[in-house]
Amino acid sequence: MTLQNPLDFRFRRTALAAALLGIGTVALPAAAQEQTLNAISVETSRTSQLGIADSANAGVVTQQQLEARTVYRPGEMLEAVPGLIVSQHSGEGKANQFYLRGFNLDHGTDLRTTVDGMLVNQRSHAHGQGWTDLNFMIPELASRLEYRKGPYYAAEGDFAAAGAASVVYANRLDAGIASIGIGQNGYRRTLLADSPALGNGNLLYALELFHNDGPFTRGDDYRKINGVLRYGQGNEANGYNVTAMAYRGRWNATDQIPKRAVDAGELGRFDSIDPSDGGVAHRYSLSGAWHRSDAAGSTNINAYVIHNKLDLYSNFTYFLDDPVNGDQFNQADRRTTLGLNASRTIPTPFFGRESETTLGLQLQNDNIFNGLYNTAARERLSTTRQDHVVETSAGLYIENSTKWADKFRTVAGLREDFYRFDVNGDNRANAGRASDSIASPKLSLIFGPWAKTEYYFNVGSGFHSNDARGATITVDPKDPSTPAERVAPLVRSKAVEVGARTEIIPGLQSALSLYRLDFDSELLFVGDAGSTEASRPSRRYGIEFNNYFKPTRWLTIDADLAFARARFRDDDASGRRIPGAVEGVASIAMAVDHVGPWFGALQLRYFGPRPLTEDNSVRSKGTSTLNGRIGYRISPTMRVELEGYNLANRRDSAIDYYYASRLATEPAGSATPDVHFHPIESRSFRVTLTANF
Repeated sequence: MTLQNPLDFRFRRTALAAALLGIGTVALPAAAQEQTLNAISVETSRTSQLGIADSANAGVVTQQQLEARTVYRPGEMLEAVPGLIVSQHSGEGKANQFYLRGFNLDHGTDLRTTVDGMLVNQRSHAHGQGWTDLNFMIPELASRLEYRKGPYYAAEGDFAAAGAASVVYANRLDAGIASIGIGQNGYRRTLLADSPALGNGNLLYALELFHNDGPFTRGDDYRKINGVLRYGQGNEANGYNVTAMAYRGRWNATDQIPKRAVDAGELGRFDSIDPSDGGVAHRYSLSGAWHRSDAAGSTNINAYVIHNKLDLYSNFTYFLDDPVNGDQFNQADRRTTLGLNASRTIPTPFFGRESETTLGLQLQNDNIFNGLYNTAARERLSTTRQDHVVETSAGLYIENSTKWADKFRTVAGLREDFYRFDVNGDNRANAGRASDSIASPKLSLIFGPWAKTEYYFNVGSGFHSNDARGATITVDPKDPSTPAERVAPLVRSKAVEVGARTEIIPGLQSALSLYRLDFDSELLFVGDAGSTEASRPSRRYGIEFNNYFKPTRWLTIDADLAFARARFRDDDASGRRIPGAVEGVASIAMAVDHVGPWFGALQLRYFGPRPLTEDNSVRSKGTSTLNGRIGYRISPTMRVELEGYNLANRRDSAIDYYYASRLATEPAGSATPDVHFHPIESRSFRVTLTANF
C-alpha cells in the first residue's frame, strides 16, 4: 500500500507503539491507520514488520507475548529475542550471561540493553566490560521489547554489534496487580502495582519483594527489593513521564566448580568450594522522557541519572595463587552515570519521494570508583589496584529513510562517537588520559513486499569500547615490574547481512537471514581475574531462521533456529577457535490461551556444544531445558498459575569454562587444567496467585 505523505513512516511507528501500550490515540493519515490496524488485527499476535522493519532481524515483542513466557529470572525475558540465550554462572544477584550470534557475550558485551532509554551496560566495570545487571527489572511493567541485531542502525552505539534490546515500561496499567508466589528452593515473591489517575495523567507505582535459594547446597539466599514510581501524561507521540527506580539485592554465590572434583565424588553438582562467595548491589535512578509530534516532525528526549554500587566476591581458582588464604577476590564498583538521548525527525521530500531524516545526539558520563582486592571470607587482605575513572562520550548520528519506489526503500545513516578516558589510581604508572573517536556508516536496502514477502540487504560498522584502565595501563597491577600492553579504546566491528521476511502463509511470520560479522579485537573471559581482556581479531558467519505461527486465536507457536561459525582471523599456534563461542541455538515454544478459563505454555530451549580452547581439543556439551506453565482464571480478575522449570530434570551446564585451578587437597604448587561448570537448576515448581483491581 502506498503511503500518503512523508510522515507516514513516523506516524505508523508511533501509532503502533501507542496502540500496544494502550496509552492514547494518535491522529493518523488514513493509509497509516489501515496499515496499523492490519498489523494488530489478531488479538495477542506478533505485530507485522512488513514495511516497518529495516532488516530480517528486527522486531517488537508485545506485552501479551512477554506474559506468555516462563522465565526463571528477570533477565530471561530477553530470550524473547530470537536466537538469544540467557543463563547464570554464579549467584542470582550477579549479572546474567548472554549468548547471541556466535558470541559468549559474558555479562553483556556487544549486546546493548536499555530500559526506558537508560543504558544498562556499564562501561569500565570492575568485573567485566559492558556489565548488564537486569535484576532491577519488573517484567509485569514491560509494555514491549524491541530488538535489532547487527550494527546497521545509527541510533545504536556502543555494545550493539551483535544486537540491541530495548525494554519499554508502560505509563499506565490496564488494571492494578497484586500477586504472591511461592515455590521450591526458598522461592518467595510479592508484587503490588497500579497506575491510578492523577490530574491529567497517571501515577504508576510498583513494589516487588523477592527471595530465592536455588538448588544449591548453600542456598543463594538472594533477597531483593524493587520499587518504581512514575508519573506520565499523554502517549508516546505527545506526552512525558518522570520515573524513579530503586533496587537493592544481596546473595550468596555457588560459582563454577571443577569437573574433576564432581567426577571423583568430592563435590556434588550443587556444592561450592568457597561458601563465602556472593555479593551486594544496589541501583537507584531518576529519568524523564518528553515526546512531541506534529506535521513539522517529531522530537524525542530522555535524560537520566543512575547510581550503581556492587561488591562482588568470587573465587574461580580456589587455592592456586594463595595456598593458605585461598584465591577469593573482591571487585568493587561504585558509579554515577548521567545520560541524555535526543532526536528530531523531520520530513525531507526528495524529488517528490517520501523521505524523512533523523538527527540524534547521545551523551553519557560515568564517574566510577572501582577496585580489585584479595580477600578471604569477604575480608580484604591486600589491594591489587584501586582507581577513579571518568569516562565521557558523545555520539552524533544522522539517518535518512527514503521510499524511492513502491517496492524499494533505503535507510542510510552515519554515526560519529567521541570518547575521553581519565584514569587516576593507587599506581601512577597506570594513570593517565586517553581519547578516541570512530565513524560508523550504515546502509539498508529494502525490497518489496511482493506476495507479502520483503527482502533486505544490510551493511554497516559499529564498535565496542574497551575498559578505560586498559587504555592507560603500562605495568601489570599484580607485578609492577612487568610491562603491560595497552588496548585500543574503541574497537571496530563490520557486518554484512542478507535476509527475507514473509507472511505469505496465513498466520505464519517467517524470517531468514545470513550474516558475516568481523571484529578488530575479540573480548575474552579471563578465569583468574573474572573479567574480560582484548584478544585477537575475529570473524563470524551465521544463519538464522525465525518463525511465529498463530493458526487460531487460542494457539501460538514460535520456532527459532540459529547457527554460527566463529573463528579468529589471524594465525596462531594455539588455534583459531574462539573459546565459549556459541554455535547452534534453538527454541521451540507453544502458548495456549482462550480455552475457557485455562491457559498455558511449553518451551524447549537448546544451545549446543562450544569450543573451550582455541585448538578445539576441549568442548562443552549441549544444554537443553524444558519449561512450562499452566494457569486457571478463577474469575475475570483473579488467576492462579503453576510454573515448572527444567521439567526433564536434565543435568546440563549453564556455562562451561576451561582453565587451571587447584583444590585444597591437591599438591601445593600444582595447577590442573579442567572444565569448570555451573549447573542448570534442578526441576522445580512455583505457584503464583494474581488478582487485578
